[in-house]
Amino acid sequence: MRKINLYLSLFFIAPISQVYAQLAPLTVEKIMRDPKWMGTAPSNYRWSADSRYLYFDWNPNNKNESEVFRWDVKKQQYEPSTDSIAERDIAPNYVLSQDASLKAYEKNGDLYLVKPKSKSEIQLTETLERESLLGFLANNDLVFVRNENLYALNLSTMQLKQLSNFVKGQAPGKGSGLSEQDNWLKKDQEELFDVFKDKPKENNRKPTKTLKPQYIGDGILAGWSVNPNGKQINYRLVYPAKGNRNTIVPDFITRSGYVEDLNMRTKVGNALTQYRSFLYQLDRDTVLEIKSAGISGIKDLPAYLSDYPERLAKLQESNKDRAVNWGVTSWSLDGKYGVITAKSQDNKDFWILQVDPSNGKLTVLDRQHDDAWISGPGIGRDVRWINGHTFYFQSEASGYSHLYTYDLLNNEKKQLTSGNWEVQSVQLSKDKKSFYLSGNKEHPGITHFYTLNVVGGELTQITQMKGGNEVTLSPDEKWLAINYSSMNKPWELYMQPNNPKVAAKQVTKSTSAEFDSYAWREPDMVKFKNRHGDDVYARVYPTKNPHPNKPAVVFVHGAGYLQNVHFWWSQYFREYMFNNMLADHGYTVIDIDYTASSGYGRNHRTGIYRHMGGKDLTDQVDGVNYLVENYGVNPANVGIYGGSYGGFITLMALFTEADKFKSGAALRSVTDWAHYNHGYTANILNTPVEDPIAFKRSSPIYFAEGLKGNLLMLHGMVDVNVQFQDIVRLNQRLIELGKDNWDLAVYPVEDHGFVTASSWTDEYKRIFKLFERTLKD
Repeated sequence: MRKINLYLSLFFIAPISQVYAQLAPLTVEKIMRDPKWMGTAPSNYRWSADSRYLYFDWNPNNKNESEVFRWDVKKQQYEPSTDSIAERDIAPNYVLSQDASLKAYEKNGDLYLVKPKSKSEIQLTETLERESLLGFLANNDLVFVRNENLYALNLSTMQLKQLSNFVKGQAPGKGSGLSEQDNWLKKDQEELFDVFKDKPKENNRKPTKTLKPQYIGDGILAGWSVNPNGKQINYRLVYPAKGNRNTIVPDFITRSGYVEDLNMRTKVGNALTQYRSFLYQLDRDTVLEIKSAGISGIKDLPAYLSDYPERLAKLQESNKDRAVNWGVTSWSLDGKYGVITAKSQDNKDFWILQVDPSNGKLTVLDRQHDDAWISGPGIGRDVRWINGHTFYFQSEASGYSHLYTYDLLNNEKKQLTSGNWEVQSVQLSKDKKSFYLSGNKEHPGITHFYTLNVVGGELTQITQMKGGNEVTLSPDEKWLAINYSSMNKPWELYMQPNNPKVAAKQVTKSTSAEFDSYAWREPDMVKFKNRHGDDVYARVYPTKNPHPNKPAVVFVHGAGYLQNVHFWWSQYFREYMFNNMLADHGYTVIDIDYTASSGYGRNHRTGIYRHMGGKDLTDQVDGVNYLVENYGVNPANVGIYGGSYGGFITLMALFTEADKFKSGAALRSVTDWAHYNHGYTANILNTPVEDPIAFKRSSPIYFAEGLKGNLLMLHGMVDVNVQFQDIVRLNQRLIELGKDNWDLAVYPVEDHGFVTASSWTDEYKRIFKLFERTLKD
């Protein structure tokens, strides 16, 4: 296999046919081709078990598919590899015994045991059934799941013991669902005919000991954990919602020639899946239900109900507990402590609770409450243990997601990080003496990798490059594989020793000569105060040769809770290139991390609660004012565009801020939040039945009469996310209102995220023509 030296690899670029291609001047056709013209960035980083090799997927030769490469730590060079070699070298997802003498893993539904000292490996099972590994007990018995029951394997004697006897359905005689008449007939049949009577036993042997069946009714087993002392099993039952009606998305362009209906999601406000949690006492062969009754705040009603006094009074009178979604108990290594999480289904509370293993009683250790909704980086997950009595978790209690520990020996909660920045990810070191974490401490738009002592103290910053640093740490914790990018350069692989004093070195060079032939802008990173006094960050693409009309365009990123104003390569790379093209044509472009964008803490995240199209929209207007004052744009010639949530904001801009925006292009936009999904919408607006005020002031369809400027709408007809029905309903509303200053372009084969280059090209040619026609006249 031919090896490629690092220094030579830096020149390993796109095919020769592209070397002399010049990208300038930018055109929509050039930008919106299959993205492989730009070069393909490396991805899917994974380390070998011995930390010798880093494997990654890459396509430097612009082939149909990416290939596997591996970086050799010792030789400091990479070479082509294969999936089979990578699979051989990469460590499975091991589970380690408490004394570290044994490791186990699951592969293709079978279990394997590894003894690190002797380096021996044994296949423990080879069955048609699938075994799912849970872990080791304190006595080194291996626990796994087979056919929805739990088993413990004694690795010394190889004796297999069944721990549970879960049975679907109801216990005999309970909840049969039969009418009184049918029950009578069944009983009469059993009494009348010998064939239904129990047959006499053939011998006098006493039956062997059996586990009492635990009937789970119509619940579905979805999550379990075994106390390492082998005395308790916590399991969770899920009860799917009934009676919900799914949406239908017609697919018009099919191989069959017939319209084919896609059965899709429900809408916001649908009935929700219900959860119950149980503690099975193995030594007593009994089951206790873990109940939320009595935990602090379980009866609290959401603050928004003050807008609906009649309903509030009824709910106060009923005095019911709120429904919760249960996590699964996380046990300390010795089994002394169990900690379980619960989140209220109205999304306002998240509890971390200690479980008494003897009786299932709960003690609140931490309650996170938000009148809006609980979220933020790392929040809402099960806890993770540092030692036998201390676990760690993240909380937005300070207004930003930070790292906390809780010591059960002295019931002490401790905040380890603080400040106006977010901890975005955390992992515990192998020796459990420190944390590795990613965060935006330096600047909201810069991520770095840090280390921190488990007891707290000063952060040590390991990465140094300004931009996005996504780190994959080697198993021996000696190397950082860094997926790095800057504003105007896509992602590349860099390697750095785990040493803050040693600079990272670039390994890959992925962009094509054609891509490199254009001088891509580094947008101006700016900050302005919005009308509420909050800091808002934005990227500005200034034009070197402004058109005499001094037009401006606002780009609105999608998703709502997403960050696009940062010092790394934008996931909206097509829009980044389009914004460069607009700047080339005399437009000043601004891209704003409006209220509700990620990376800025709790208040920014929840600033749109009960009013989407409120602060997130006025931030766009305030951003235009910033351009007028600082970049000399003409406020009479401002356009706006964006997709998904950005499309929604575009609609709200043209309907409710019509004097500020002369034209707008709304792509795959939500027009009525009552028709979107539950998981996203209910967090922000509650539900249409419970909070109609929030939905009506947040949905563009109710403000369509305000349209004055020029509106272009673009939507995929097979969009299973923001469904085509959404834009059709708005079109009907515009027709009924007698509006004629709008157009709709439809894309028959496209889902929410477009795939075909022809659709992307057509879409953005229309957007460009709209701005050229309306903002330069």
